[in-house]
Amino acid sequence: MEQKKAIIMGASSGMGKELAKILSGNDYIVGLAARRIDLLDELQKGLPNKSFIKQIDISKPEDAEIKFKEMISEMDGVDLVVISSGYGDLNSKLKWPIEKATIDVNVTGFALIAGIALHHFLDRGSGHLVGISSIAALRGQRSAPAYSASKAFVCNYLEGLRHSASKSGKPIYVTDVQPGFVKTSMSRGNNLFWISTVEKAASQIYDAIVKKKKHAYITKRWRLVAWLLKIVPDWIYNKT
Repeated sequence: MEQKKAIIMGASSGMGKELAKILSGNDYIVGLAARRIDLLDELQKGLPNKSFIKQIDISKPEDAEIKFKEMISEMDGVDLVVISSGYGDLNSKLKWPIEKATIDVNVTGFALIAGIALHHFLDRGSGHLVGISSIAALRGQRSAPAYSASKAFVCNYLEGLRHSASKSGKPIYVTDVQPGFVKTSMSRGNNLFWISTVEKAASQIYDAIVKKKKHAYITKRWRLVAWLLKIVPDWIYNKT
């Protein structure tokens, strides 16, 4: 049986890194992509199966498009693309460099990679696209307005691509992963509610991939928080 192949955008750290380890341990050939090539080199050395690495910065779309397509070609096609790259920071004062960096990665970069992946799967006749959004997508946040808005874009963009894939009649799956708080560099120094380890989060993401879910809360208990966020009235939400 031919080995499955996957590319992980944002494999240098956090959930992307841990998911790469899980996929490789489950007999995947893995493509590792991120800005920090030194971290990819280090990760590659510890993987049990064949892997590819490529330095890709999705905030630079023209270069990222070329390199992502190169990686797909070098791997002779892939079955799975996971977009774990993301950027976010607290920015209640709306400093433009932070807002722009968030949009460049989470909106422009995400849409570019997701679109290329879908076209590849349509040409190939099958495939699975996984995007990492966030619980923050459910409501606007005064402390990080661009971040929550960009993650809402990710959710809706994935839904649109899922509809496009379904019209093709081909076995193409699109999964929206919405994590709550995960212990990564973005959460460093914060005492956060229900925070998960990256290992546990990646394990649940892999489970969602295997089951080809349309949507997954990470960890599963965040389903309750999501439900509350959707129904809480503005006058209560605005006091938080």
